[in-house]
Amino acid sequence: MPSPTPSLALRLLFGLCAVLFACAQVDSAAPDAPAPRTRPNIVFIMADDHAVAAYGAYGSRFGATPHLDRLAKEGVRFDRCFATNAICTPSRAAMLTGKYAHKNGVTAFDTFDGSQPHLAKMLRESGYFTGVVGKWHLGSEPTGFDRWTVLPGQGAYHDPVFLGPEGRVTLKGYVTDRIGDLAERFIEDRPKDRPFFLMCHHKAPHRPWEPPVSATTDPSGREIPEPPTFDDDYAGRGDALRENRQRIADDLTRRDLKLVPPAGLSPKERTTWLDTVPRVVDVETRDGVRRLEGRALVAWKYRRYMEDYLACVESLDASVGRLLATLDRLGLAENTLVVYTSDQGFFLGEHGLYDKRFMYEPSIRMPFVARWPHVIAPGSSTDALAINVDVAPTLLEVAGVPRPDDTQGRSLVPLLRGERPDDWRTSFYYRYYHDPGDHDTRAHFGVRTETHKLIRFPTKGQWELYDLVADPLEMRNRADDPEMRPVRAALEAELERLRRDLGDTAP
Repeated sequence: MPSPTPSLALRLLFGLCAVLFACAQVDSAAPDAPAPRTRPNIVFIMADDHAVAAYGAYGSRFGATPHLDRLAKEGVRFDRCFATNAICTPSRAAMLTGKYAHKNGVTAFDTFDGSQPHLAKMLRESGYFTGVVGKWHLGSEPTGFDRWTVLPGQGAYHDPVFLGPEGRVTLKGYVTDRIGDLAERFIEDRPKDRPFFLMCHHKAPHRPWEPPVSATTDPSGREIPEPPTFDDDYAGRGDALRENRQRIADDLTRRDLKLVPPAGLSPKERTTWLDTVPRVVDVETRDGVRRLEGRALVAWKYRRYMEDYLACVESLDASVGRLLATLDRLGLAENTLVVYTSDQGFFLGEHGLYDKRFMYEPSIRMPFVARWPHVIAPGSSTDALAINVDVAPTLLEVAGVPRPDDTQGRSLVPLLRGERPDDWRTSFYYRYYHDPGDHDTRAHFGVRTETHKLIRFPTKGQWELYDLVADPLEMRNRADDPEMRPVRAALEAELERLRRDLGDTAP
């Protein structure tokens, strides 16, 4: 049986649930909830693995992202926002609950316990009409949402399957476009007498970085400069960086690079061929076929990877533009807080890497931009330290909902208003659990302050310390530098204080 067209399938998805949604609206409307007009709508847009280096408003070396840049121009840009565990599932759980991984139960790819209190539940109980569309990636069905239509697991870029309360449906086309359709439909079909909360979660630009069919990859058409640390030899760094398997030179497979298998392979042989790292590649040029190996091949791999990654980001940017246009068209923009972020950062060749996980800046630093007319000053920015566990308490305060006593994040609302409290944090705690896990990235934990970073790799018995003012690219490990002993001692003490105050067990 052929798959439904996008419009028909969307009607099917939402139509089959109409009765359930209507019942949920009655049950979830709190009798003493403030009038909808007194509270803003909230649209929370999250990408997957979107690095600040590929966001124009953050000074991207790859060019502009016009619609995302518009959000920054019309709102506030957080220049130092970080994930407390730079991997997809734990970061999503942290944002929902306002709690660190050791408190919300999701340290790696664990199943999220949807029975616990979380942001969507509390907003729904307070009278908001709630929805989530796109990538969920928490291992359990969404709870606390009047409507939910999500990708099972990682989801697919092309002709994606979506899961809702009524079952599965395949939507033809490109996943970013279909998620955008679902988000627009949610806003258009919402009850008009209640504020709404929408989580629009995109798959892009997550691996395997598959652009829309309409995208082109022209090797001569785009400048894709290598970062200054691309040829990092890891001198002075610990074993964990050397042993990891997320290096562009050594770990991108033929599948990642979109190479075409030779004809005549069996299915097993084809899979093996695609999942193998190429050491020599023949590419077509204007002058004929050229054989690439060594450093020339590494440069080609980087460029090939980035062509697809950036094409995925461009489709994401266009989708955000459509959603902003929908808010404008429906007259909702003036009373809607729009947040754009990513679940963590991503390596775009820094230190020769792709992926995330490590506590280095490109991995843990998240884009975080918010627009709220009449509240946020357009074109503003802040360098205050923000972390992903701040999302839930922030949106709860925006909605006028008290935060639970066990919330470990802090509301960013004062920063949204351009006010920085005198007691604002000057450090935060980070912990990555998945050892050895994917890419053989070793477990580690650490503390980042406004000026320094200390990382501990317990299975290796090694430390790394970086002066982020003198060495923002994190190239010189000074953990054993005698001149840094007082700094290291202070950082170790701060790390222990944070660990203890957050109730984490000693790694």
